[in-house]
Amino acid sequence: QAERVGPGKLFDVLVIAPCTGNTSKLAAGITDSAVTMAAKAHLRNGRPVVVAFSTNDALSGSAPAIAALLNRKNYYFVPFGQDDPLKNRAHASDFSLIEDTVDAALEGRQYSRCC
Repeated sequence: QAERVGPGKLFDVLVIAPCTGNTSKLAAGITDSAVTMAAKAHLRNGRPVVVAFSTNDALSGSAPAIAALLNRKNYYFVPFGQDDPLKNRAHASDFSLIEDTVDAALEGRQYSRCC
């Protein structure tokens, strides 16, 4: 019999990758999907949530939500950057850094490529 995840058996960390439209929902506390409900439950248990976002509007519509989550406890972001600054304004996390970000989140710190 397989063990089930629940109050008696929690995940160490929750990774949302890619996080697209859910970024704004997480910032607003909206729990209308399995992803947002899982994040809310995970945070309620004081566990880290790692967000690897990908968005076409990071410089406009998603910026307030990203900023809000950057300032909240137990949210950790996979380092991100602009896809192609000359062609578009899309931003995305560097998905090759998810594992490093998870390791840092489990230690209670935000991972950074530079330090």
